[in-house]
Formats: sequence, C-alpha cells, structure tokens
Amino acid sequence: MSQQNISILTLTVIASGAVTEHRAIAFNGSQATQAGQKVMGSSVSRAATGEPLAVVTCGTAIIEAGAAITVGQSLICDSQGRAVPTTGSLTVGSGAVAVSSSAANGAILLGGDLPEFVFADALQAASAAGELIEVLLRR
Repeated sequence: MSQQNISILTLTVIASGAVTEHRAIAFNGSQATQAGQKVMGSSVSRAATGEPLAVVTCGTAIIEAGAAITVGQSLICDSQGRAVPTTGSLTVGSGAVAVSSSAANGAILLGGDLPEFVFADALQAASAAGELIEVLLRR
C-alpha cells in the first residue's frame, strides 16, 4: 500500500474468550463467531480470556481472509472472525409488515441491524483463505 495519512484508532479491551490475532472482534471483547455479526474492529494480537486486547476500530487494519477477496469488496466476518465478501443480499425478516408509500418510493427498511454488518472494504486482494490483507474499517 502507498503511504497515506489515515488515522488509526486502537482501543484496549479485556478479551472475553480466546482471541486469535487479526480476527474480527465483537463489542463484548470476544472473537466473532457468527457470520455477518456486528463487530468493533480487528485484533492486533492473540489474547486469552481476561487479558488486555488491542483492537483497531478505525482506519486501516490487517485481518485474515476467510475466502478469496478482490480489492474494493465490502467485507463481513465469517464464523471464525475472518473477513469474507458480503453476499450482498438483503431480505425482509420473517413476520415483517409490508409497507407501501409513494413518498418513500420503496426505500423503507424497518428494524434494528441489517442481517450482515459490513465492517470493512478490502485494500488488498486475497487469493484464498488464510492470507492477511489490509482493509479500511467502516464507521
């Protein structure tokens, strides 16, 4: 990557469970375990339960790929906390009420978080799972 002036924010949290370096970290300090879950950033190093854990939350970070990734792809985490391309699909959850409005022009989404939390965009490509890549974290 070329040198750019990007601020990087690293927070220290207490690890809630064993954490592998360069993996997506949930807001409770645990390594992400659910595909597409909301995460705060990427771990800088390994940590055991109860240990301090540095997490990059803003700017660029290094994360392990869980699949092949191309530059610019939007990324979510997989069930092991690795970065994978988003599926790009958005569906209305079971039990949702259909809404129609000429003012909204079909652009109404109700509810809390989306089914996939896109946390980063790829700055480097990965040809397969296991490679470390640089990403630009979203906020």
